[in-house]
Amino acid sequence: MSTSTTITAETILRLFPDIDTRSDALEGHDEEQIRLMDEVCIVTDENDLPIGTASKKLCHLMTNIDKGLLHRAFSVFLFNDKNELLLQQRATEKITFPDMWTNTCCSHPLNLANETGSTLPDAIAGVKNAARRKLDHELGIKQEQVPFEDFRFLTRIHYKAPSDGKWGEHEIDYILFIKANPEVNANLNEVRDTQWVSAEKLKEMFRDPSLKFTPWFKLICESMLFEWWASLDNGLEKYTDEQEIRRML
Repeated sequence: MSTSTTITAETILRLFPDIDTRSDALEGHDEEQIRLMDEVCIVTDENDLPIGTASKKLCHLMTNIDKGLLHRAFSVFLFNDKNELLLQQRATEKITFPDMWTNTCCSHPLNLANETGSTLPDAIAGVKNAARRKLDHELGIKQEQVPFEDFRFLTRIHYKAPSDGKWGEHEIDYILFIKANPEVNANLNEVRDTQWVSAEKLKEMFRDPSLKFTPWFKLICESMLFEWWASLDNGLEKYTDEQEIRRML
């Protein structure tokens, strides 16, 4: 199938009749992480319009990604009152990008009533709800510590990245900033380690060849993160609510 084929709500079933559902792709992986692969993600076209749903597993198999399958995601950047960013190191048990350092929380809105949306305002509300759910699940950060109204939406990035040849990402990723001082109680099946870092400390980590980082985090850091970070307390509003999708393919 040509990757240039237009995927729409009308054509998705015709374009993906042979969508890869092989169970052997999950053989040998952690049981809880396999269970989470059944979660239902929001499939979109290249303009972020929802056109269907597919399991997390189907969305992350490179055989499907190479056919154009695209889904909605979010990346949370949580800063404390010292403007340090909370990083997480993904657990060894993770099926995609295990043991890699990344931003505070990266996941997907699901096909749930309060996490979907076909207009940008509704979609932003949906990813904020999803972010609060996943901050609790991954890091034990309770929802009252990260109020819905404190999240700031910056922009969306469209990127594609392989993980190990079998798995990968192809996402419209919503970038969310929030300032909070939460209690962190990491779920060790999701998160191997956490660290609060300054901008300079993060740049130092990037210079360490022994550390590995997720591709979306590297893309965001290499493009706009440090500029956004510098404006966290003064001028961030000029970067928020961007309407256009940033293409990083």
